[in-house]
Amino acid sequence: MKRAIFWRMMAVALAAVLLSGGILLWAFYDAVTDELDDSVEREARIAAQGMEQAADPQAFLDGFAPGTRVTWIAADGSVLYDSEADSAEMENHASRPEVQSALRLGAGGGSRLSDTMRERTHYFAVRLADGTVLRLSETHETALGRVYGILWVFVLLFAGMIALCAMLARQASRALVEPINGLNLDDPENNDVYDELAPLLIRLSRQGAHIREQMAQLETRQTEFTAVVDNMAEGLVLLNANLRVLAVNRSALALFGAPANCLGEHLLKLTRDHAIVQIVDRAAAGTRCEQIVEIGGRQYQAMANPVKGGGVVLLLPDVSERYAAERMRREFSANVSHELKTPLTAVAGYAELLASGLAKPEDARGFGQKILDESGRLLALIDDIMRLSRLDEGAPGAHMQPENLGEIAQGVAERLRPLAQKHGVSLAVDSDASIVTGVRALLEEMVHNLVDNAIKYNVENGSVRVAVKDGALTVEDTGIGVAQQDQQKIFERFYRVDKSRSREAGGTGLGLSIVKHIAQLHGAQVSLESEPGKGTKITVRFPK
Repeated sequence: MKRAIFWRMMAVALAAVLLSGGILLWAFYDAVTDELDDSVEREARIAAQGMEQAADPQAFLDGFAPGTRVTWIAADGSVLYDSEADSAEMENHASRPEVQSALRLGAGGGSRLSDTMRERTHYFAVRLADGTVLRLSETHETALGRVYGILWVFVLLFAGMIALCAMLARQASRALVEPINGLNLDDPENNDVYDELAPLLIRLSRQGAHIREQMAQLETRQTEFTAVVDNMAEGLVLLNANLRVLAVNRSALALFGAPANCLGEHLLKLTRDHAIVQIVDRAAAGTRCEQIVEIGGRQYQAMANPVKGGGVVLLLPDVSERYAAERMRREFSANVSHELKTPLTAVAGYAELLASGLAKPEDARGFGQKILDESGRLLALIDDIMRLSRLDEGAPGAHMQPENLGEIAQGVAERLRPLAQKHGVSLAVDSDASIVTGVRALLEEMVHNLVDNAIKYNVENGSVRVAVKDGALTVEDTGIGVAQQDQQKIFERFYRVDKSRSREAGGTGLGLSIVKHIAQLHGAQVSLESEPGKGTKITVRFPK
């Protein structure tokens, strides 16, 4: 702006200098020309009067003022006398305008430029009484000739004027721009500046207030968005059309193990997982894609959605629990089918022998007992499955209240003492009055399953010790034990360390799974310590 003002002021100043100089030169030239014309006319009239009074016109003309050319012309135009040239050799002057005017009107004047236009000759002719014409002429430099003569003066004057104009224009432009450069745009209306800028400053003030309001809203929305995105459990990545990272939340950074300064980097700087890169490429082409991918031993449902205008949004929710639950459901369905099929096959086989009459009468009683035993196993299995299903729903089925865990353990041990004696296992209980919050029926079932397993999977002349202390239930046996590789799986449904022994003992394979679910329902933690051939120790710690 300052430069534009400077050059415009310079242009105006130069135009003014050139125009005023031209006008002054023209006025000066015009005034000089008029003065010369008047001077020549006066001298011509004086000379004409003197010549008419002179006794010897020739001598009068010879003594006329030097510097002025005098020509005496006859009425026919022939030159009778010339002060600067031989009259005999001069051409006829009858066609000259000033001579014609003098012959016709008595006097006449004019001027003519030289071939170089640097000199102008002024003429004035007067008709004498005898009919001849006396003409005087003076030659002077024209305005152009005078300019040529003093051109260096004009150059210096013009350069000085330009320098002066430049200095004044610079100062004027600085003086005009400095108040504008010093405007306080944070408070436009509080500025002491030109009145002409008042409407602009008012508008700037309103625009600034509007922009600040919009920025505050954007910052609030950005803060809210960042807070929501950064606290998402799901990984979120926003990519542009070139698959460069525009935004990424903490969950995604932790998931990929990427640095926080990956903004602007290509997706491959964030992850090189082939499945993710593949679905992002397809989403960038305009197709919504999703796929289950495994990262760090967990399953994520990678969902890539194209964005209108170019770009991709990648969402990575953790579906490991759902994936595991689905896998467990499939395994459970398969295990249930297998576990139900075994007793049903036995019942169907014995029933078929009885129905076909192939069984001997003395064997019918034994087959009936087999059918009864297998039916009992089948009913027990179905009962455990239904109980486990109710526990999966997370509802205890009754109101929780303080219960004496030691008393429950004592009662269960008394009921299972005959079974222990049958298996040749000693059963001891050491309990205090530990009060826990829970459902009595479920607590009794949990203790029953633990003690029942400890008895059935024990060795002959083995022992089972039940202890309740400080809200913790411990069931320890001297049985067959559990190998290290099986200890993480023993609480899974239908998992048996020794399947043949489990079937002989009449187990359904769901006892410890039910224990685990009951403990979770009460907020308790289950731990296992075991060594093959030395026994097993299971502890359930209830919250205080």
